[in-house]
Amino acid sequence: MNLKTLLMGAIATTAFAPVVLADGHEGERGRDGQVNIIYWQAPSILNPYLSGGTKDIESASLVIEPLGRYDQNGALVAYLAQEIPTVENGGVSADLTTITWKLKEGLVWSDGSAVTSADVKFTADYCMHPEGGCAQGAKFDGVSSVEVIDDLTVKVTFSQPQPNPYGPFMGGQSPIIQAAQFADCLGAKAPECTEANFNPIGTGPFVVTDFRPNDVIQMVANENFREEGKPAFASLTFKGGGDATAAGRAVLETGEFDYAWNLQLAPDVLAKMAEGGKGQPIAAFGTLVERLEMNLTNPSPDLPAETRATVAEPHPFLTDFNVRKALSMAIDRELLVEVGYGQAGRPTCNLVPAPALYASENTECLTQDIAGANALLDEAGWVDSNGNGVRDKDGVELSILYQTSTNAVRQDFQALIKDWWSQIGVETELRNLDASVFFGGDPGSPDTFQKFYADVEMYANNFDGTDPQAYLSAYRCGNEPKPSSQWQGENINRFCDPEYDALLDELARTGELEKRGEIAKKLNDMLTKDSYTIVPLVDRGRVSAHANSLGGVILNTWDSELWNAADWYRIGN
Repeated sequence: MNLKTLLMGAIATTAFAPVVLADGHEGERGRDGQVNIIYWQAPSILNPYLSGGTKDIESASLVIEPLGRYDQNGALVAYLAQEIPTVENGGVSADLTTITWKLKEGLVWSDGSAVTSADVKFTADYCMHPEGGCAQGAKFDGVSSVEVIDDLTVKVTFSQPQPNPYGPFMGGQSPIIQAAQFADCLGAKAPECTEANFNPIGTGPFVVTDFRPNDVIQMVANENFREEGKPAFASLTFKGGGDATAAGRAVLETGEFDYAWNLQLAPDVLAKMAEGGKGQPIAAFGTLVERLEMNLTNPSPDLPAETRATVAEPHPFLTDFNVRKALSMAIDRELLVEVGYGQAGRPTCNLVPAPALYASENTECLTQDIAGANALLDEAGWVDSNGNGVRDKDGVELSILYQTSTNAVRQDFQALIKDWWSQIGVETELRNLDASVFFGGDPGSPDTFQKFYADVEMYANNFDGTDPQAYLSAYRCGNEPKPSSQWQGENINRFCDPEYDALLDELARTGELEKRGEIAKKLNDMLTKDSYTIVPLVDRGRVSAHANSLGGVILNTWDSELWNAADWYRIGN
């Protein structure tokens, strides 16, 4: 099956049918030896609450787990919980203000100690601590309390009715951490707990034996894993770093690795690799959007450390709506897709491209308009007053530092966008940073995407499940990364609009699906076409690859890609 056929099928179904294991793939835990995974963005931490980077969230998902996950179709499935709470089974209150979770009986951590509801409550306390910075804080938006009912039961109470109460403890972004291990890691102390953050005790199929940040993780099968005979692999190597090209070759051409994630490669490059015959690409569309974030704060290094890139210092020119809109108008999204993704991408104006219920009908940005962008800047008073080719106003020049992670496709995008922006009188300096650092959560690094010491940055992320409420809540006022939050927070561009926050609250209390869709579209538009603080570029299909000898793989665009690694096995063993 060629890549085009594979991806077009993925567009129609968004996921693949579950794999049915053949006879002979049951047996003792660890029977299939070693499995090797490669992510060209290397993990820097194994605590999703201290990093928004996908590579950190997904590597950690092999070790620590949530109460429930989203399967390959976006459906909710129980993991550590006995069942998914609903109104029908009594787990969600009729007034939608509480959700009560019950843990499976007999669960133990990898160290042999019991998993209890106290661990679940502690996880909430950890992320919601007022003196700490939690990268997944939006998951707990609207939570007023978390209460232990008994050893296996925990009750979450919301400040208002929540038609979608599945923010806390659902999906790879919100796993349960062990209270005993993290007890001394609350608030500002969280980043200091190196042992816990690098070697979390978990309930997942694997246990960390050695973690080298930004390089490699060694794991072995969890002997206390709850499912008999799983995982099939006795040991796992998770290699990080390098680039997408090397990762693809390692699976598709040389067979050195069994699974390669996020093959962000030009379509002709990937098709040529697939001819190597050692593995096969897998793909599906979900909610992954490559976009530009416009910094609404001033990242100048001349500012004091305590106010640089914070709301105390507005950006000198990106606070002008006309500038942000002109930058968007100058971009040819169709060409970006052709150059970077082919059938694995679609031009988009939306931060939330799917499911269809939540996708705005906005298509305004899809037509490049260089002339219109120039006219808009002229009208707004941005002119080249000294003839140096760069527009200016009141002594401020439109000179942009544009950063992203190191990746061939992203550098192609940077080059194209720099050229288009030069045609509207904008000077652009390009910076690319090692992905392991850029998407890391080190509060001491100046180069993380959260710290945002640049004017514009480009990246992609998505959300667990099919409901965008928590994702859109990331842009609530006060949720921006800042020194007092250890530079954690999801509101990357420092957007703040009380009307947006009020609409978020309305979404949180709205149960009727069509109405939820209408509100989510308005929120999406407020971030994109109404403000251009986020400039979407490409709705990216997720493309990864696995060895022909690796069975049980089910690509999941709604949760961690490694969500069912416990079910993987070696074909032919």
